[in-house]
Amino acid sequence: MAKARTVFVCQDCGAQQARWLGRCPDCAAWNTLVEERQVPEPKSGAARSAGGERARPEPITALTPASEGRRTSGIGELDRVLGGGIVPGSVVLIGGDPGIGKSTLVLQALAHLSMHGCALYVTGEESPQQVKMRADRLGIAARDLLVLAETQLDAILEHARATAPAVLAVDSIQTVFSDQLGSAPGSIGQVRESAAQLVQFAKRRELATIIVGHVTKEGAFAGPRVLEHMVDTVLYFEGDRGHAFRILRAVKNRFGSTNEIGVFEMKEHGLEAVANPSALFLAERPVDVPGSVVIASLEGTRPILVELQALVSPTALGTPRRTTLGMDHNRVALLVAILEKKMGLQLHGHDIFLNVAGGVRLDEPAADLGALVAVASSFLDKPVDPHTLIVGEVGLAGEVRAISQAEARVREGSKLGFRRCLVPETSRKQLPALPGVEVRGVRTLEDAWELLW
Repeated sequence: MAKARTVFVCQDCGAQQARWLGRCPDCAAWNTLVEERQVPEPKSGAARSAGGERARPEPITALTPASEGRRTSGIGELDRVLGGGIVPGSVVLIGGDPGIGKSTLVLQALAHLSMHGCALYVTGEESPQQVKMRADRLGIAARDLLVLAETQLDAILEHARATAPAVLAVDSIQTVFSDQLGSAPGSIGQVRESAAQLVQFAKRRELATIIVGHVTKEGAFAGPRVLEHMVDTVLYFEGDRGHAFRILRAVKNRFGSTNEIGVFEMKEHGLEAVANPSALFLAERPVDVPGSVVIASLEGTRPILVELQALVSPTALGTPRRTTLGMDHNRVALLVAILEKKMGLQLHGHDIFLNVAGGVRLDEPAADLGALVAVASSFLDKPVDPHTLIVGEVGLAGEVRAISQAEARVREGSKLGFRRCLVPETSRKQLPALPGVEVRGVRTLEDAWELLW
């Protein structure tokens, strides 16, 4: 019988070391090596495919493409993020902070998907009675939604073979363990092995599978990074548990576009999809207040209007503070330096606080001009016209650069009553005439200052 051995495995790259090190030699990450007890597996004779037969090379022209045949989950925002619905045989990984609504969303989706066939919900953290209490609160009474409280991997697969569900959900992968490994549930080896067998089972039987995963305090999935590579789609739940809004973001999708988002609102009866997030984010926007600016951000294929709020005040400290929520801190520091250099604003003795209202996170450079205007508006104590929409990327020389899909952004602003839009001059030349909206092009920050103030 093979003897168990102790190794140290990197949580980021999965590399194994014979002894503990403060820094992983493979990926150079600090404090990522964890101890794991492993039992060597017997050597196999030859590589086999997911179906158990010997794998053989075939000409690509002889292969038959698989039909997607998407199934809708009944939740419009979830279907949008998935690319139109869940694909049979695909594996979706959903992660987020504790209590943010992962289990609630999965249970709501399974209730609708069970209309296409049996749905199996495997819970490793709750008893069936607890799941029933949640289902009653959500108003779910689907007869074809089966609940299984199990954490042993072979038992889960055996029940899946017996019930032949159309969709399988495992909540969560960190609680599942395989008897083939001697390590504890949640360890790197157990998470990797359990996920690999679930993926093979899903591909072999064309079974749509949803896996719920825990996240670390840094916001990444707990366990090996290879977990995200094995699955087809990776979804992150963003937002604060104390905030009513939740944002579901796709960071990987083999069957749709990435960086697509879905917006939900947590209510008494579960998560409710928000069809018009722009109106929701701007519902409580103050009018004629310095430091408030509305921009049009592009999330995947959807333009969303969000409010940027800036507060600039004199500091009593030797080093002024630069606090940002929803935008990259380094990007904001760069924009503040452009304001000081190109527009002559003396911001070195002021604290600057920048917030994206509604809990949205902005990653694209098209928000640069709006952030600069918000900071300048608060510093100069001059409000921006509340019916003005601002978009544009700003370079280090103070020039305003073109943005993608300017027409979609302007049309979204027109729907919500914005009568004037400031866009880069290059983008303005490509825009058609839009009734009811005055589109003004700007080349530099000086041009934007003239139009605004």
